[in-house]
Amino acid sequence: MTEAEMRAFATRFFDAIEEGDIATMQNSFAPDAAIWHNTDELIVTPEQTAQTLTGMIARISDRTYADRRVQVFPGGFVQQHVLQGVRTHDGERVRLPCAIICEVKDGKITRLDEYFDSAHVAQFRKYA
Repeated sequence: MTEAEMRAFATRFFDAIEEGDIATMQNSFAPDAAIWHNTDELIVTPEQTAQTLTGMIARISDRTYADRRVQVFPGGFVQQHVLQGVRTHDGERVRLPCAIICEVKDGKITRLDEYFDSAHVAQFRKYA
């Protein structure tokens, strides 16, 4: 992929999550993709990620990936952003600063490593 194609891919991927389009998000992954989280150090599948994000979408409305900064490298990209939204349970605004590293091959994410502060995650998941 060219740099422009990789940037467009990153935009589509995060736009899909922001819009609650789990099918598009999940289709962005290779079937055997590995998704790793720094908060639990586990590797999960695209299907498990889809389940997690479906729950987040139900709990957090008005989702926005703000302050997106994308850096492309050969075979992937890094995005830093702040995921913002409103907790549906109590109407509180929440935010989650994050860095995501994606390896991409043949137009699909083969590995995604996500890094965020566990205190911010706790606010997102407060009523989960």
